[in-house]
Amino acid sequence: MARFKSIADDFGVPAEHISVFATEAMRKAENAASMLDAILATSGLGVHVLAPEVETLFGAMGARSGFTAVNGLFLDLGGGSVQMTYLNSSADGYEMAAAQTGKSLPFGAAKLSRILEDDESEVRATALSTLQDGMRGAFANLRQQFPSLRDTQIDHENGGVDIYLCGGGFRGYGSILMHTDPIQPYPIHAIGAYTVRGSVFSRTTHMRKVNDEYDGKIFGMSKRRRQQFPAIAAVVEALIGAVPRIRTVTFCSGGNREGALFMKLPGAMREGNPLSILHPISSKVELETVQSVLDIVQSSLPADIDFSGIPNVFTLGLGPLFANNIWTRVGEPSDANAAFELHQAIHRDSSAPGLTHLARAVLGLTLCFRWGAGLGPSDKLLQSNLQKLVDRSNPEANFWAEYLGAVANLFVKLCPAKPNTADKAKNIVKFSSVMENGKTKDRLLLTVSLSSSIYQALDHHELGRYFKDIRKHRGIANKTKTKVELILHRIDS
Repeated sequence: MARFKSIADDFGVPAEHISVFATEAMRKAENAASMLDAILATSGLGVHVLAPEVETLFGAMGARSGFTAVNGLFLDLGGGSVQMTYLNSSADGYEMAAAQTGKSLPFGAAKLSRILEDDESEVRATALSTLQDGMRGAFANLRQQFPSLRDTQIDHENGGVDIYLCGGGFRGYGSILMHTDPIQPYPIHAIGAYTVRGSVFSRTTHMRKVNDEYDGKIFGMSKRRRQQFPAIAAVVEALIGAVPRIRTVTFCSGGNREGALFMKLPGAMREGNPLSILHPISSKVELETVQSVLDIVQSSLPADIDFSGIPNVFTLGLGPLFANNIWTRVGEPSDANAAFELHQAIHRDSSAPGLTHLARAVLGLTLCFRWGAGLGPSDKLLQSNLQKLVDRSNPEANFWAEYLGAVANLFVKLCPAKPNTADKAKNIVKFSSVMENGKTKDRLLLTVSLSSSIYQALDHHELGRYFKDIRKHRGIANKTKTKVELILHRIDS
């Protein structure tokens, strides 16, 4: 702690901007008082020992901070305890409700590991039974408190609760799930926002076997975490036994520290969507121009198709990030830009709410196809694995990522320089489309309306090539048999 204070001083951090707090282990430590005195004496830092309710609040809000909206159970597995609560960000005062109704159980990964190593089998059995009863009781109490949580267990067709997990122990379990994911190598390394179905999450026996038998390094798992894995798996099994119908499980990068910082933000900012401002917009004119570009590209989607269940840059709230990158790096080789966009989407803004693994994959693929998707062998593997990730959500989503990327590529052909006003963008091109269903293959007829001057100056045959390779870059089974046909229309002035 003295070293931490020294580093903070080197960076000029004001003392009032430093907060130090402790959780379950310090609350229960027999030598807590002497530890707190020693920290104060050597570093000058006072430590706030959090009440269980505050720890639950910070843990849940830290996990919640990685998403634009949440509705599900939140659990935090630390060294000394595991907390469970429920968050529905659409409800008023959901933060305080989560803190007041949350339950803390004294079975953290480190503590439970020591218990499981006890020579007395009766001690181990009693601890596991107490953990299981505690999990069931905590979930039952939350169901009584929150009708929306009860509803997740009633709807047998679409029901099931979504669970968000944070804390080092749970992230360790997520790392083994990622290590055994059918998509290999899994294309996004960050465990934050990694999501699996409940049926996959429940394969604890297989995960124990992998931890015991795999001799190599498992990414995200330290030696200490692998030693604790039997205890982590025991907590997971208690959770599975307590919650009958788990729909999805999402692992979160945030924890108590992020939750404490998140709660310092004004409420309106906490609940806002930052995706639209990750790319700075300097003026009202630029904002209007970006929106005009988005409107033009979006008009290429058939109006009679419901896209609400099809992930794309618009339904995922990625429109501004997409639009602002359409003209980025113009002048660089297309194949280099295609590869750049794949990698940039994976690594950019690592903790930004809303940039889930699915969102990163869709954004990267769409921008990759904006540049023609000409990739080298190693990047083709990355592209294929991102497509497999997207395919899990909706088999049609990959087609629309390719299509919107191709539309953006065509847009740049028609408008090589980024428009500097909304009116200029609107006067360049207009799109409209309709889907024609066939017996074996559908046809998407895209009408491109151009001014007379642009219409006469272009090679019409060349424009068709922007869409001829759709579906040919697919590293997965081609489930969307749709052919895009271009219809050019001249607008007489």
